Amino acid sequence: MKKPARNLYRKKELFARMPILAAVLDQSGRFLEVSDKWMERTGYSAAELRGRSPEDIATPESARRIRQEHLPGFRRTGKLDHVSVGFIAKDGTSLEFLMKARVIYDDDDEPRYSIAVFFEASALARAERRYEDLYHSTPAMLHTIDTEGRITDVSNHWLDKLGYGREEVIGRSILDFLSADSGEQSKNRLKEIFETGNLNNIPRQMVTKSGEVLDVLCSAHTEVDKIRGARTVLVATKDMTERNRAESKLREAYGEIARLKEELERERDYLREEVSVSMNFGRIVGESPALGAMLARIEAVADTPANVLIVGETGTGKELVAHAIHARSRRAEAPLVKVNCASIPHELFESEFFGHAKGAFTGAYKDRVGRFQLADGGTIFLDEVGEIPLELQGKLLRVLQEREFERVGEDVTRQVDVRVIAATNRDLEKEVEAGNFREDLYYRLSVFPVQVPPLRKRGDDVIQIAVHFLEQICRDFGRPVPNFTQSQVDEMRHYDWPGNIRELKNLIERAVILSRDDSRLELSLPTQGTSVASDSEAIVLPAAGAARGKRGFITEREMKRQQRENIRRALEYAGWRVSGEQGAASLLGLKPSTLSDRMRALGLQKPPGLKRSRKAS
Repeated sequence: MKKPARNLYRKKELFARMPILAAVLDQSGRFLEVSDKWMERTGYSAAELRGRSPEDIATPESARRIRQEHLPGFRRTGKLDHVSVGFIAKDGTSLEFLMKARVIYDDDDEPRYSIAVFFEASALARAERRYEDLYHSTPAMLHTIDTEGRITDVSNHWLDKLGYGREEVIGRSILDFLSADSGEQSKNRLKEIFETGNLNNIPRQMVTKSGEVLDVLCSAHTEVDKIRGARTVLVATKDMTERNRAESKLREAYGEIARLKEELERERDYLREEVSVSMNFGRIVGESPALGAMLARIEAVADTPANVLIVGETGTGKELVAHAIHARSRRAEAPLVKVNCASIPHELFESEFFGHAKGAFTGAYKDRVGRFQLADGGTIFLDEVGEIPLELQGKLLRVLQEREFERVGEDVTRQVDVRVIAATNRDLEKEVEAGNFREDLYYRLSVFPVQVPPLRKRGDDVIQIAVHFLEQICRDFGRPVPNFTQSQVDEMRHYDWPGNIRELKNLIERAVILSRDDSRLELSLPTQGTSVASDSEAIVLPAAGAARGKRGFITEREMKRQQRENIRRALEYAGWRVSGEQGAASLLGLKPSTLSDRMRALGLQKPPGLKRSRKAS
């Protein structure tokens, strides 16, 4: 026998007699030689094992791990340290080992074969197996890396998130699964992690197999295996991609809201300015003593939180006074919400004031915010407050006293901070005496009454107001502004203006429309005793020349008597109800406030003891 052959034989004999469980495997991972101790423990001879893979005699679970975890890592790193494996002995019994393996290289640094040593530690191997099972099945993204940054183990959830198989990951550098920026950051911090031992919530980006970038937070903890003596880093990763996207969308939404808010505020300021100009809010035209007294009272009450009751005839500009008070108050930047009490149907008063919940009544298809809630922090203007039904006045009183209310169909009590400005053309004191208005509500509303003088008591203010309306209307119509003649000025100064400022504005607008010559205004005032506001009423006159010797006209006294009789009949027909769909005002084609003024002027009052009917009899 030649010397090299003898040396090889001696080496094989020496290996076989080693008192350890050991095996030599070729480059493809198949058995070449095993120790006598290995054959004794497993029952297999060397001849039975040569050419076979450890997977062939491993338990099914261990074979899967060898295939998916141990072999990929071994081929990339050339070593395995204390990995748990299970084999089935020749007699069918299960054996649990911890395996340590190394690749042996030739002089050209090419792998020749590998040597594996097995340590029988059944209790420890089972504990290792249970740990691995828990590690793999935990519903968290976990991975473990060695000191060189190579992955030694990963959880199933980690694999699912990134779309890899276990055999594609084990033994590879963690940097392979990070974005370029995150890879650079992590490369510089690996040494720091092993030295400090901990890392908390560091943002990184990982790249899936399909190329999708995930935003993650990484926390790490360094572990030292007392048995193996190896240092590893356990890294827990939390996928923040969806959350970051949601937060990004939320930031975009907040940015859009801020932009829209700013845009709305600009539009609000612009519209306020436009409304102020078009409606002349804050600028009440005139210099008469009566107007001066009213303005003094406005200045006195505007900056206080007191409720205000504005009293005046129809058309005197009560709404303008309300806006002037609001504009000079501390609530000027908050809304002024107007409610025309005369135009609200009886059954919808509560819903209009306080709002309603969806399904509260037939037709309530969605929640509705009431006027008081809309005016929260600002001012609510109750025009024609005398038209509020008696049964609802108690609820209005509660809002004024307690500053709270409930929507219709809802038992949630809501708080509200509102200043109330009310207006009426009625004598509320008489309404209280007649039982049509609550006395406590009257005193709550009339903390500070403001009397608006009628136009006939404002002297030459009528001329200033007429000039103002003329300029405004001509500007709106795109026409040049003509001048009033002296005779027109004298006519306006001596006219009684029963319709007040509203009548004056209508008259000027009609004159501008009818004027053909831009330099001359066709102004035609009604004859004394009639008004523009009442020209829709028909007065029955005797036919001209109906009978020889008889007049074809009636006197002013007869005309007023005829008008009084006509209104009385309409009131009787409506059960003395003024407003509403079946009220006398609707029957006569008048506004409730206009009819109330005429009733007062003609001395018409509801008969004592007669209850106001809901419907016409």
